[in-house]
Formats: sequence, C-alpha cells, structure tokens
Amino acid sequence: MQDKALIWDLPVRVFHWTLATSFAGAYLLADGERLRNIHVMFGYTVLGLVVFRLVWGLTGTRYAQFRSFMYRPREMAGYVRGLLRGDRPHYVGHNPAGSLAIWAILILAGLTGLSGYATYNEFGGDAFEELHEFFANAWLMVVGMHIAGVVVSSLLDRENLARAMITGYKRAEPAAAIRSGLYGLGSLVLISVLGFWGWTLVAT
Repeated sequence: MQDKALIWDLPVRVFHWTLATSFAGAYLLADGERLRNIHVMFGYTVLGLVVFRLVWGLTGTRYAQFRSFMYRPREMAGYVRGLLRGDRPHYVGHNPAGSLAIWAILILAGLTGLSGYATYNEFGGDAFEELHEFFANAWLMVVGMHIAGVVVSSLLDRENLARAMITGYKRAEPAAAIRSGLYGLGSLVLISVLGFWGWTLVAT
C-alpha cells in the first residue's frame, strides 16, 4: 500500500471550499430582494476566487498548475475506454474525467459571475439576467456530476477524495509530494474571503 503524500496545497483547498460555499450560498439566495446583497456578496467572491485560481494555475504548486491536468482529447477518450474495461490507473492529481469538471466549473463560474455583475448593474436588460440563470443552472449540473464522480471514484479506488481536498493528502509515493502546503498564503486567502464576507454583512 502506498504512503500518504501532500498533494493539494492550502490555497487550492481554500479555493475549492470557499468557491463551493459561495456558489451554494448565491444559488440558494437567488430569489427574493431581502437578501440580495448577500447573493451579490457571494457573486463577487466567485469572481475574485476565479481570478486567484487563474493566477495560481500558472504559478502554483505542481498539481495546482493547469498543465498538470491539461489532457489531450485522446488521453481523455483512452481514460474512459479504460474505465469501461475495468482498468483504473491511479492519478495523483486530477484524472482526465475530473479535469473536465474542473475546467467546466472554472469557465461557468466566471461566466456566471460576469453575467451576474452585468445584471446587478443593469447592463443589457433581461438578456444578461437570462444568461446568468442559464450559466448558474449549467454550473449546478456540472457540480452534481462532479460530486457523483468523486463519490464513485472514492468507492472504486477506496480513497476518500473529498477528505483529501480537506487534508491535502492522497495515496501516493513520498516522491510525488509537493514541497510545501503554503499554509501562510492559504490562510491569507481564507482571511481575505472571510474578511470580505464580514465587511459586507456589517455594511448591509
């Protein structure tokens, strides 16, 4: 059995869970005017997190970088064929199927946030509002498929992938581990998000 190795740095983990929280909060508060400011707060958080992830995807640790899960269509098709044959190679970072969900979530998060900004500032009339709802619902669908994929992969591989995104550790050889969890930067990202939420709630 392989050892546990640190794979996900703290900035990636903070991004993952704060984005999930922001999406859930914004989606649940989408209707009604009374809590509209909170909905908008989560929307701005999504945009800020997407910008951070784009930067971190170019400058972050090994498995956070986009190039670590930028698979060719042939590789993705081969991975799916392997699954159908019962061949399940172990990926330390994102596997080809998971990478599709990550790319889709990043794109839809950006489009949802931008269309929401346009709607909030009354740009483009009803068109942007309809786009905002479309992108949000598409994002929800992708999230559902992503969660289902995580559950199925966790059961088949006997490795709790959700817990790995909390602790940062996955089943891997020690040589595969990243050098640092970057706890200082991750804490700064978390404090920034929580500080923005706190400031918004006090000002509301």
